[in-house]
Amino acid sequence: MKRIFVTRRIPSEGLGLLKEADVRTEVGQSDEEAGLSREALLEGVQRADVLLSLLTERVDREVLETHPGLLGVANCAVGYDNVDVEAATRLGIPVSNTPGVLTDTTADFTWALLLSIARRIPEAHSYTAAGKFRLWGPNLLLGGDVSPGGNGRKKALGVVGFGRIGAAVARRARGFDMEVLVHTRSDPGRLPDEATRVELDELLERSDFVSIHLPLTEETQHRIGAPELRRMKETAYLVNTSRGPVVDEKALVEALREGWIAGAALDVYEHEPRLTPDLAELDNVVLAPHIGSASRDTRNRMATMAAANALHHLSGKKAPNPVNPEVYDSEAWRNRRSRASG
Repeated sequence: MKRIFVTRRIPSEGLGLLKEADVRTEVGQSDEEAGLSREALLEGVQRADVLLSLLTERVDREVLETHPGLLGVANCAVGYDNVDVEAATRLGIPVSNTPGVLTDTTADFTWALLLSIARRIPEAHSYTAAGKFRLWGPNLLLGGDVSPGGNGRKKALGVVGFGRIGAAVARRARGFDMEVLVHTRSDPGRLPDEATRVELDELLERSDFVSIHLPLTEETQHRIGAPELRRMKETAYLVNTSRGPVVDEKALVEALREGWIAGAALDVYEHEPRLTPDLAELDNVVLAPHIGSASRDTRNRMATMAAANALHHLSGKKAPNPVNPEVYDSEAWRNRRSRASG
């Protein structure tokens, strides 16, 4: 019987789809608070025909070469920087992801973070829960407006990276009557009527809120560092729901501590799950544990998409969501399938 190795427990709807397909499924680790060891990952792949991975596992050449009969990698995430796609393609291994499904959920959460840091909601909760709220006062926990607010000035939202999520975040700015500035290297297509495409320096200098939506590549690592943070307004806020290493976290700590910017809200971290020293001790930061796509419906849909991709890898059919579709035309893939059927 064919086997699928699932690195960590995914939502039940995904596992249910594999069970319905009568596929032998092994879950490497089911404890949400503990990761899968490198040794367990390599051992699991050795027994598997298909690997269903999460972004917490580094699927590099060593993993991909562990089992000559590995037929595919189904990554249960939109991002796939944890997988060496180039090596997989050379080896004839299709890699898939789960695009599109989490766009609205992550865009919603981006706005939740943005509003939380601007209006100091986590601080307000802690203050109230600790019994410190004894009397209303006009100077209590003053934050920043997102809409034109008290001074009537339209606020500017800078969106860095304009893929599906960046575009969804920009659309939501309409409800707050904001000016939208967009920086993207790729063709963004038709921008919303209220949006303007600008260079990164201009976006940083003009924006009241900067929201990061970049994939992690060699080019985008530390795309937001000390020089970029110094260009931002002292009253501006940074929000990152993309990938942690896009922001130089050490520089961010300095920026927050020294008042280069007003605050930051993060769902991802440079050395995730570890935080850069002093980050958690700052008052002008909101921290979340990488839950941008964490709604029940979205995570269930991600799991079923990953499971469907895995089953296609297993059968030799083109996966619904391949990130390296060119692999299906390669001699390496045909040889791998031939060995599996033999």
